[in-house]
Amino acid sequence: MSDTPGWASPGSPAPQDHGSGQDDRPPADPAPQQPPAGHPAQPQGWTTAPPPQGPPGWGTTPPGGPQQTWGAPQPGWGQGQAGWGQGQNGGWGGWRGWHPHLFVAKPGVIPLRPLGVGEILDGAVTTARTHWRTVLTVALGIAVITQLISTLAMHYWLGDSDGLAALEDNPNPTDAEIRDALADLFAFTSITGLITLLGTVLATAMLTMVVGRAVLGRSVTIGEAWQDSRSRLPRLLGLVLLVPLAAGLAVGIPVLLAALTGSPGLTAAVAIAGIVFAIWLWISSSLAAPALILERQGVVASLRRSFKLVRGSWWRVFGITLLSVLLITVVGGIMEIPTSLIAGWVSGDGGGNPFEASSTDLSSWAYLVVSGIGAVISSTLTLPISAGVTALLYIDQRIRREALDIELARSAGVSPSGTPES
Repeated sequence: MSDTPGWASPGSPAPQDHGSGQDDRPPADPAPQQPPAGHPAQPQGWTTAPPPQGPPGWGTTPPGGPQQTWGAPQPGWGQGQAGWGQGQNGGWGGWRGWHPHLFVAKPGVIPLRPLGVGEILDGAVTTARTHWRTVLTVALGIAVITQLISTLAMHYWLGDSDGLAALEDNPNPTDAEIRDALADLFAFTSITGLITLLGTVLATAMLTMVVGRAVLGRSVTIGEAWQDSRSRLPRLLGLVLLVPLAAGLAVGIPVLLAALTGSPGLTAAVAIAGIVFAIWLWISSSLAAPALILERQGVVASLRRSFKLVRGSWWRVFGITLLSVLLITVVGGIMEIPTSLIAGWVSGDGGGNPFEASSTDLSSWAYLVVSGIGAVISSTLTLPISAGVTALLYIDQRIRREALDIELARSAGVSPSGTPES
């Protein structure tokens, strides 16, 4: 983003891909802080905060922590130097009990270091809680609009569908009646699916911008989120359409060809292989949306970035993504199942059994309004979690691969060790 330096990668040297999910980041250290006036400069390799005075051999943690958190160990601190290294009779014994993660910067919702699974989930929730005005307003507004259109379409379209009415009244429908019912159902699902897709794209773009600011400890208004994300919406829509289309063609064509051979075993094997490929493609491209929005990449370039960031960490990204999907499903179910039962009871014929489809008018206003309220609440809660987890997972992979934490700390005005920059 133009106002949050540190995201864009074009024009900078491409990071080397080590093909590993470990912390294979380059040993690039930020410039050490300058000593205060009146004090001599420290020798090269020493920290600006020397150990306190004390008897040799003590393992006391020096105050202030090291100034260089992520870089390789500097000479003179734990590499066999007399008086300072581990294993020497004198010195400080390598500061036993100290861990660099205790002294990292946290200007916003996450610490600027490689994140754990819990920290990614907590960061998504913290973003929604800290910036609730923007996050919940965006999610609620989009959920209300999409659900309103879906409710109107279901009442007026499916409620007046002759094909569906014929299926309901006739236990033995003709082929023409079945075709009419399927055509009406396909038209309805296409309209509601398109509206939901557009709403999801808009929510993803705006909420990803909010997460990008929240990591740096900066607030963002709805107007700012819209201003920063609106130019990315067409490309994001193209990305969201391209990935399922590519997966569908890559899976559907081989399955169709296998089915033409007349071999059920071959068709089943190709179908299973296609499902595995679709899952692999889904995870490999899962970080393309944050790359497109935050780095201002194109569709193809963002896909390349996602494949590069996921490579070597596929199983980790898969596990975190699957966990977030399960969490979203549980939260959504908690909100929607009770309201659906209430809607079925309210709209049933004379208070009939809501579990029986024959006693519930699914196109009645009572059913649609009550169930729609549950859907709106569910979307309002789950959209920020989904967008937040994806954006933070993207940031975590860049921290692990490209030392993004150093650039983010510089953008936030702090050093990677957590002290303000002068």
